[in-house]
Amino acid sequence: MYHISNRRYTGSKYKLLDWIEELILTHCEGDVFFDVFAGTGVVSDRMKKHYRRMIVNDFLFSNEIIYNGFFGDGEYREAVLADYKEKFRQFAEKDLPENYVSENFGGKYFSPKDAQLIGEIRETLASSKGVLSDREYAILLSSLIYSMDKVANTVGHYDAYRKIGTIADRFVFELIEPEQTDAGFTIYREDANELVKKVKADIAFIDPPYNSRQYSRFYHVLENIVQWKKPILEGTALKPPVENMSDYCRNSAPKVFADLIKNLDVRYIVVTYNNTYHSKSSSSRNKITLEEIREILEAKGSTEIFEKKHPCFNAGKTEFDDHKEFVFITETGT
Repeated sequence: MYHISNRRYTGSKYKLLDWIEELILTHCEGDVFFDVFAGTGVVSDRMKKHYRRMIVNDFLFSNEIIYNGFFGDGEYREAVLADYKEKFRQFAEKDLPENYVSENFGGKYFSPKDAQLIGEIRETLASSKGVLSDREYAILLSSLIYSMDKVANTVGHYDAYRKIGTIADRFVFELIEPEQTDAGFTIYREDANELVKKVKADIAFIDPPYNSRQYSRFYHVLENIVQWKKPILEGTALKPPVENMSDYCRNSAPKVFADLIKNLDVRYIVVTYNNTYHSKSSSSRNKITLEEIREILEAKGSTEIFEKKHPCFNAGKTEFDDHKEFVFITETGT
């Protein structure tokens, strides 16, 4: 079964969890934890045992369904999940018709056979939505995402596929393992700057995108599968029409970040940041500098900065020297 951390995801904090957890527990207090840009959800997963209530937000459709699969409070029947797993695995033994996934992604992001399987499973889930509980649907769709991501012909995101000739058939449908927790989860898919005006918490954890790489474009295949609108795709990477773009990936990022911090109603703000601002790659170069973050946070309250050497995500075309991860912790006094 897949754990929530079993994804390839740019900027994931999985390898920094021990450090982040220790810093938060040492310097922050409270019962309500707000993961403002939750990404993979691994920080919320790690911190859930410490708090009475968890608030999780991300603007990607694929991340929202994953949170509901792992953390949702709805009922699910293990026997039903097992039946669907068996049904989906049996698809591999059948002659399947071409479908939206195989016609667009077969021989590119997945082998032709694997793409047929993915498309057939997605169609089956769409037609089964009325007989599944909301949690069962979220678990099964999340399981499809994880099973796809494990075999995708990419370097870890979907900005392009690898040009390698014949792609082996490797897809196997496997279930995620829903998390067991005493914490109450509230899950959002909203613009963070609007959401913070409506949410009150003790601790806000903030790990926004910092460079020009838009996550809705990086993970467009997963977004496409989850939304299942079957748009016409364009370009070499087979992307859908532009949507769900973040201002944190534009030059307006410092202004947007300042607005977010100003409107937060929390006792502690924890911000993670890495020093790719001077990267040789323009797409990797940060839109907000460390100094700008420091000034914005210090205007909100007393701020401490912690740093740790940490290797960065690198697809092989970018050089980073002395790469570090920073954590800012601000006590707002509210």
